[in-house]
Amino acid sequence: MFRTAMLFLLSLLAFAGNSVINRYALLNQNIDPNTFVAVRIVSGAIAMLAIWYAVKLVANLRQAKRQQPAVTEAITKVARRGTWWGAFTLALYAVAFSLAYNQLETGFGALILFASVQLSMLAVGWLQGNKLTAKEALGSSLALVGLIYLVYPTLGVPSSLWACVAMVSAGTAWGLYSLHGRGSASPLTDTTFNFVRATPVAALLLIWQWGDMVISTQGVVLAVFSGVVTSGLGYAIWYLVLPQLKVSTAAIGQLSVPLIAAAGGVLFASELITQQLVVAAALIVGGMLIVIRKSTK
Repeated sequence: MFRTAMLFLLSLLAFAGNSVINRYALLNQNIDPNTFVAVRIVSGAIAMLAIWYAVKLVANLRQAKRQQPAVTEAITKVARRGTWWGAFTLALYAVAFSLAYNQLETGFGALILFASVQLSMLAVGWLQGNKLTAKEALGSSLALVGLIYLVYPTLGVPSSLWACVAMVSAGTAWGLYSLHGRGSASPLTDTTFNFVRATPVAALLLIWQWGDMVISTQGVVLAVFSGVVTSGLGYAIWYLVLPQLKVSTAAIGQLSVPLIAAAGGVLFASELITQQLVVAAALIVGGMLIVIRKSTK
């Protein structure tokens, strides 16, 4: 339970970091959305591939010392690792998220994104026979109310309907990617080759953006950090912990990401602890505790 809880927390911290990095890079016009996503995917693929190969190399060395056959297969056999569905939902999430966040207010974007994540995961879970109990429905509703209360001051009429559609698409894609990860037998391998399979999308984005590319050193550094740390490693941890969680737990946990980002502002940016933040935290954390209690396998 402790290991599962720590991995769950680490993945949520990575998601919160992704949101902060993405918005900072785009709103300060350090880089354009398409180039940011392309660099994020490519850097994630390269870093995860290096990590994956290093892990396999260490495993082979250990096997050799024990005089057992090597376990590493040819690295070029990508078709046997990851899935095209995982790569598609990963790429769709990354592209739609960056495009939408560049046009929506912070609060409204967060509300649409995480509500879409939760609803898509719960809906698919329900279709698969994982119906919510009364306790889970209560906890999920309570946490969603907490999220609405947290972002309410920054809610405004969206300036772009297409941005709203893109954010709903991003949330749904991430929900589907998360559900897909519940069946992962090798989180590191699947995450690595989901990124590798998504690299053609990065190439298409760069070709599309070539004449209007906005790029800076700071923008590239932020995109690389997002791709390697908060995306690549964060998603591998997410895939590692998902099989240990019920669908409802995984879904509701992601409602805490905006709260974690707000808490980071208090800790690292000297932002004030407001009554609104305290009440929202109580609602979100309380809802999570209601759902999580005795809900892990």
